[in-house]
Amino acid sequence: MNKNQVLPWDHPRFRTWIGVARACQLMQLTLARNMAHLEIKPPHLDIMINLYRREGISQQELARKLLVGRSNMSMLLPQLEKRGLIERRADARDKRVLRLHLTNEGRTVTEQAMKIQTALIDTVMATSSEERCLMVADQMEKIIEVLLTEDRDDP
Repeated sequence: MNKNQVLPWDHPRFRTWIGVARACQLMQLTLARNMAHLEIKPPHLDIMINLYRREGISQQELARKLLVGRSNMSMLLPQLEKRGLIERRADARDKRVLRLHLTNEGRTVTEQAMKIQTALIDTVMATSSEERCLMVADQMEKIIEVLLTEDRDDP
């Protein structure tokens, strides 16, 4: 290795980035553990929350919103459908497009899971002021914007 090469852990922002990544990973693990009795996992919750907010979204729109490929969607959606939590319906104008909807049970499970998620967020963010939380959110949104811009620019 070149002696002049900067190692990642020598970079001043590396600690911050690792902290964000670890916090995110631990949050997902804790959320999964806290929701285990609902028999859903965080990726399922991501889908269900999006359907809760945007009833009738297409599979393609959902995949784009969640930044996942269609293969991921094609694995997760049947699991939720089999449990009776979601249903796919043909679009009224274009029968090739499938629209996603929560069932009544799906809505109930989503609401229970959102309470769990919100309580967990409240717990982990309790040591930070609202102002500081908003600063972190602003910074994360800037990072997302940079990464999405780079992704669009990448051939």
